[in-house]
Amino acid sequence: MATRHRIRRIRVYRAVLPLDKEGAYRWSGGKSVEAFDSTFVAIETDSGLTGWGEVSPLGPFYLPAYAEGARTGIKELGPHLIGADATELEAINRLMDRALKGHPYVKCALDIACWDILGQVAGVPVATLLGGRYGETIALYRSLSQGTAEEMADLVTRFQGQGFRHFQAKVGGDPDLDIARIRAAASRLRPGDRLVADANTGWLVHEAARVVRGVRDIDVYIEQPCLAYEDCLSIRRRCDHPFVLDESIDSLEALLRAHRDRAMDAINLKISKFGGLTRSRQARDLCLALGIAMTIEDTSGSDITAAAVTHLAHSTPEEFRLSVTISNVKLSISTAEGAPRSVDGRTAAPTAPGLGVKAKLDVLGDPIAVIG
Repeated sequence: MATRHRIRRIRVYRAVLPLDKEGAYRWSGGKSVEAFDSTFVAIETDSGLTGWGEVSPLGPFYLPAYAEGARTGIKELGPHLIGADATELEAINRLMDRALKGHPYVKCALDIACWDILGQVAGVPVATLLGGRYGETIALYRSLSQGTAEEMADLVTRFQGQGFRHFQAKVGGDPDLDIARIRAAASRLRPGDRLVADANTGWLVHEAARVVRGVRDIDVYIEQPCLAYEDCLSIRRRCDHPFVLDESIDSLEALLRAHRDRAMDAINLKISKFGGLTRSRQARDLCLALGIAMTIEDTSGSDITAAAVTHLAHSTPEEFRLSVTISNVKLSISTAEGAPRSVDGRTAAPTAPGLGVKAKLDVLGDPIAVIG
């Protein structure tokens, strides 16, 4: 009889991780953060294995998610998982969906930890379980935190010096200033560089219309200009830039609707927005079938999130990777050994079994909750 890997205990940790010397991370609507409030889980099985997961919402004002909500939700869900086989990913997700309606971000770290266990049981990296590796390394992008046009252009130059070729300019403010921001950032691009103007829902329709008209001659992607899906669709239909949807795409149903409406050329696939790797893999595979490119990332997070992102990205064919980022590049504190790093603007998924990382308990400290 095959060995079962039943969950016997779940430990929950919290770490507040200040951003590095670049300071606060700023985007549309005056939103900013100076630290990532990350929640970590360690799932222990009765077979002696431990899997790690992490979730880190980007403050309570970005998506319908917040850090304390993740921890509260995990405490609610945890008891339902005790005794379940951690390697049965679909069964685990169905169990979580029955026990807690919605709140996919709450389920993210638990799902990732189960993938870590499954990889350890199989003796292969999670990327192998997700489909195998495409290419030796993954190109990363860097965000240009919202500032003056000159400040954002200078960030392009700085990040080019670190090997980056893909850039995401945080816009979504005053249309005239945003036009200047996009033009300034684009002026520093070199052949082969890529620029995305990400409004993060920050424009009204008339403002978005002005911006796309004002940068019509610039080679730039437009990402999530407005809050409402229908408003984004109206802008999509009046501009000829490549178009990306992010906040509007939070489920397979939303993805299918947008594809039916020809609402975008690419999506931003954030792992926690879908509830972890299980549902993100489904969305990724659907995009592959439909011919939709993807930015693969998560809202924020440290080394364990970075490992999960790179396993999903590395197992995605290169031509479908519009861009990829790992948020640990913004941090000076490491939370796990073996985590992916940026080297000349590129990274790779770990090659050890599972996520391939080992949490640093001296950084995470004592658990804030133990379930089971």
